[in-house]
Amino acid sequence: MTAIRGTIGVNKRPGELGAHSLDSFRMAVPDLTVAEKFYTEFGLEVREEGNGLGLYTHGNSHRWMSLSEGLRKELQGFTFGVFEEDFEPMKKRIEAQGVKLMDAPRGQESNSIWFADNNGLMIEMKIAEKTSLDAKADFGGMETSVPANEVGSWSRRAKPQVSPIRFAHMLVFTPSVPQSIEFYSRVLGLRLSDRTGDIIAFMHGIHGCDHHMIAFVDSGGKAPGLHHCSWDMGSLNGIGLAAQQMADAGYTEGWGLGRHVLGSNYFHYMKDPWGSWAEYSADIDYISLDKDWEAKNHPEEDGIYVWGPELPEDFVHNYEADQ
Repeated sequence: MTAIRGTIGVNKRPGELGAHSLDSFRMAVPDLTVAEKFYTEFGLEVREEGNGLGLYTHGNSHRWMSLSEGLRKELQGFTFGVFEEDFEPMKKRIEAQGVKLMDAPRGQESNSIWFADNNGLMIEMKIAEKTSLDAKADFGGMETSVPANEVGSWSRRAKPQVSPIRFAHMLVFTPSVPQSIEFYSRVLGLRLSDRTGDIIAFMHGIHGCDHHMIAFVDSGGKAPGLHHCSWDMGSLNGIGLAAQQMADAGYTEGWGLGRHVLGSNYFHYMKDPWGSWAEYSADIDYISLDKDWEAKNHPEEDGIYVWGPELPEDFVHNYEADQ
């Protein structure tokens, strides 16, 4: 299969409909001041927007995450981007499948469509620029070795400050992994990348995407929620420096350094103030728009990591369901 061009400058998979990007997501937290401190120390640019906060990577005008204040921490939904020429065909397909379109929540833009997913989370679908990558992300820029007789690292005081390059993906708790696979395949045109039975599944966009833009993990029949949001650091050194920055700021609960089997990315997770996780990531697998990726069902031992420290006891605990 070869790429074709739709609108000028847009590469896309021919003759098929599907969201090209996980454009952003929305979450409520009980204290925006606490959230601002955590995500600022994490390396993101946090801006006051209306009654909430917008989260950005430095030097990029795209808002990746919207935070509002609520009684409890709650993942509220996502926005998926589609190409302009695909919007009306996608809308017609969604309606033809019996998915009920809903009014936009108060304060949200209306030049898009809204509907609930199988977990009751609100999805917005809109025309948007593609934020998922068109090629595999660069890796290793800070890993270049120096010749003999030169110093290759920094002192603790002189080490550089680092920040995430981009939002990469998210993992969501779901009462039913198979039902989430079915819904997101049928409604949004995503495809299964890999899975571990009905425990965890990873899904990618068809127009060129990392190994996964969204993934689902079993919540034991309980409510949905955010497990983690993932941010690309571009290098192992970037991950390590970022984890140290968080430790220096007093955020010491984490898991890493390690490497995943499914997706292959290196990782270090930081626990946020509400029991979910924010991941520093680098070198994830990439699925090109002209590749029909063969999804495999992997053994449970490969569902989390190939190497790394012992898994925290509550790493797959959904604290949102406890509320």
